[in-house]
Amino acid sequence: MLDLYDKIQVSAAYIKQRWSVAPRAGIILGTGLGSLVDRIDVHAALDYADIPNFLKSTALSHRGRLVCGLLDGLPVMAMEGRQHLYEGYSLKDITLPVRIMNALGANLLVVSNACGGMNPLYRLGDIMVIDDHINLLGDNPLIGINDDRLGPRFPDMSQPYTFELIDRALQVARRQDIVAHRGVFVAVAGPNLETRAEYRFLRAIGADVVGMSTVPEVIVAVHSGMRVVGFSIVTDMCFPDALQPADPHEIVKVAKAAEPKLTALVLGVLAGESVPAN
Repeated sequence: MLDLYDKIQVSAAYIKQRWSVAPRAGIILGTGLGSLVDRIDVHAALDYADIPNFLKSTALSHRGRLVCGLLDGLPVMAMEGRQHLYEGYSLKDITLPVRIMNALGANLLVVSNACGGMNPLYRLGDIMVIDDHINLLGDNPLIGINDDRLGPRFPDMSQPYTFELIDRALQVARRQDIVAHRGVFVAVAGPNLETRAEYRFLRAIGADVVGMSTVPEVIVAVHSGMRVVGFSIVTDMCFPDALQPADPHEIVKVAKAAEPKLTALVLGVLAGESVPAN
């Protein structure tokens, strides 16, 4: 049995044989949010099933490929889909791709997700730039013996999402007339959606949106010393007194309609990263 560090090295070596460029950023694309890949000058596209230690993604609309190439000249690695706790995987395995991206050179993580909106000021298709999060998954990817080669035993979480990147994203939104809020994401295990009482509770403890991903990946990114920027697309409204049954296909439809706005924000944020000289 390989330990976590050795798994990372094996996976990174496999990817490096197929794309030798060091990525500057890693990108994780959530439900219905895969079209950003169309903007990448693709040098290599690897199925998750072919990468050692990668997990298969079973979630709706998650293609399951790691795309490597240049996004407006910046070397990036983009995950077309992610894994979730509700699929039966451990958080250590779910977050392994983040560690692999970091081992290959990425010092910035861009995460996106589809989410339920609980803030009454939010509307379908709005984007929230994540300012902070609440972990209600009942688990943490850092539980267990810490490997100091990967990060500190007690990583500080006072700024899990990099303020400079949040500000940059909001500036892009203002320039391009995109509705973008700044708020708190809460992660729950799923796969069922929440009850009316649970939505009231989540709103009462300070969450603006709710989803089933992102937080484990961000925890590992912070543990690894990466900068982080996160985006949530509001794909269904979660108001307890006017709650309607959620349709997963409608959620994907709303996410796809909002993709151009997400793409503009991600490109705007990455434009502020320097591109290495040839």
